[in-house]
Amino acid sequence: METISKRLVSWASLIDGKTVDQARTSSTMPFIYPHLALMPDAHLGLGATVGSVIPTLGAIMPAAVGVDIGCGMIAVRTQFAASDLPTDRRPVREQIERAVPLSAGKQNRKVVATAVPRIAELEALAEAKGFDPSRYAGNWREQLGSLGSGNHFIEVSVDELDRVWLFLHSGSRGVGNKIAQHHIAVAKRLAKQWWIDLPDPDLAYLVEGSPEFTRYIAELRWAQHFALLNREEMMDRVARQVGEWVGTPVEEQERINCHHNFTESEEHFGKRVWVSRKGAIQADLGRPGLIPGSMGTASYVVEGLGHPMSLNSSPHGAGREYSRTKARQLFTHEQLREAMVGIEFRDTDAFLDEIPQAYKPIDRVMSDASELVKVRHVLRQLVNVKGD
Repeated sequence: METISKRLVSWASLIDGKTVDQARTSSTMPFIYPHLALMPDAHLGLGATVGSVIPTLGAIMPAAVGVDIGCGMIAVRTQFAASDLPTDRRPVREQIERAVPLSAGKQNRKVVATAVPRIAELEALAEAKGFDPSRYAGNWREQLGSLGSGNHFIEVSVDELDRVWLFLHSGSRGVGNKIAQHHIAVAKRLAKQWWIDLPDPDLAYLVEGSPEFTRYIAELRWAQHFALLNREEMMDRVARQVGEWVGTPVEEQERINCHHNFTESEEHFGKRVWVSRKGAIQADLGRPGLIPGSMGTASYVVEGLGHPMSLNSSPHGAGREYSRTKARQLFTHEQLREAMVGIEFRDTDAFLDEIPQAYKPIDRVMSDASELVKVRHVLRQLVNVKGD
């Protein structure tokens, strides 16, 4: 851990000056308590740094949560060993790609029967929260059970004991993005209305007790639950496809589902604060968590160590070293193929901006996180599915 200032601490050994400056700016907001914590995977974000833990008293900055509210990971350990799997992995990749919509969701036209109970749960929750998600996305029901694009993925992996795991990364889809964008705009409008001088417009905030704050929290919590159920729905579909591929239904030995873009009310250093984790997972003592590497590298099943200075948090992944545009300029399709040797994946240069070299080395990130989490399992990929 490095103390950068009284209100900023960092676990990142690989970090650029612009990212540190951005985090330092966020840490100067008057309601930060006691300090902002930078995770080992920290990198430049919109307004607030990705890979930061931001505790606030009496206010929340919607951009500090991010636009993919509730984005996170889910993993299931199956009863299978690597030796139980068929040698030809292409069929299961294609089966998963058919079972889970991979696009951003605009083309989704139907609700799968298995999603109906989860949609009913979300409808009841929205009614209880006093809002209609359809005002943000008329097709939010069709979005449930869809992966999305970018760095979202589905993987079949094996751990150090050759046990088979199913692993995926996704969030609250288009509806969560629209909810986030709306409340970021509300915060910016209020800042202008009240002549609040902000160091960055994206650090606009909502004050606890105001109608705008109360509405944001209600809709944020709905979106977080949507994201959690979205992962559950996809995982159930993936498990069915893997079971059909192997010829035996999947028996779950363990399931872990955790957010890494979210806000919760927690107690730290003697005060009740809102903790916004933008690219960080909750790592209370003994809490299970998931830290994926990049496409083609290891991922980790971890257990929190409850480090107080990190606000009981840990990194959420490898963290980008190069932007998507820069990655496409620096790397080639052939380098992507080399990085994915031995892994079944859809061989296309559409994924070039997700090449492992565009990210920080995950082993370095995990070394930096050694006082934040304990590694339970190291996973290596056999099959990788990504969104368009």
